[in-house]
Amino acid sequence: MRQDLRWFDALHQLQHEGEPLVLLTVLSTAGSTPRDAATKMVVTASEQWDTLGGGHLEYKAIEEARRLLALGEPHTGVRSFELGANLGQCCGGATQILFEVFASRLQSLTVFGAGHVAHRLMPILRALDLQLTWVDSRTDWLPTEGDATLTIERLDQPTDAIADLPEGAWVLILTHNHQLDFDLVQTALRRPDIDYIGLIGSDTKARRFRQRLAHRGWSEADIARVVCPVGLADVPGKQPAEVAISIAGQIVQRLHAQDRPTAKKTSGLDWKTARNLV
Repeated sequence: MRQDLRWFDALHQLQHEGEPLVLLTVLSTAGSTPRDAATKMVVTASEQWDTLGGGHLEYKAIEEARRLLALGEPHTGVRSFELGANLGQCCGGATQILFEVFASRLQSLTVFGAGHVAHRLMPILRALDLQLTWVDSRTDWLPTEGDATLTIERLDQPTDAIADLPEGAWVLILTHNHQLDFDLVQTALRRPDIDYIGLIGSDTKARRFRQRLAHRGWSEADIARVVCPVGLADVPGKQPAEVAISIAGQIVQRLHAQDRPTAKKTSGLDWKTARNLV
């Protein structure tokens, strides 16, 4: 990523790419300090954008940000820094810095097939917290190029894409070819870490696929990983847009179920710290 980006541009791009990061904000200052309150910078495991003023203060702030980032958990906390001899700075002032850790990566979802349903579905999916890949063998059915959150792959053998999917990826199969659908399902089932395999089709298609998979030796537990018909059962309609909305709804459900936090009474800054900052 370009190093001359401002913190807000880097933050936007990193969040779309699902890269864990820490947003640092100068909350308050007293006396002489390198930068004023509301100054921000962004730090990842290997890069940083913008500046808190340089010097040992920034070095220690980046060190602390990366220590928090390595924990792999969301975090909000405030740390005070005295700009004296212990930091090797002669400003003589003091500053409080807010550390906001955005640790989660975007869920990876690969959509196979670029037919009518997929073309109505993708604009909805692109508005969600997903890292999307769109695969088809038909060049003229896919967009010419993707962006930070959408990768376009034109493959003669779409099944080849599954081997390269990140751990925990989801798969959505919407192709025009039932045999290709079956090949994709079996290839995805060989990846135990893929726990969502959505397959478009009717109840009849679902029943036949389950029978074929059983005949190929797949267990009931494996076959149960295939969601067919994909989408929300209580959303009616067979128009491409209606099917797309049903599928999007199911994916939203899964995203929220995946991110559901354990019950707790507080989060973020502790109340005493927050009260003292106001």
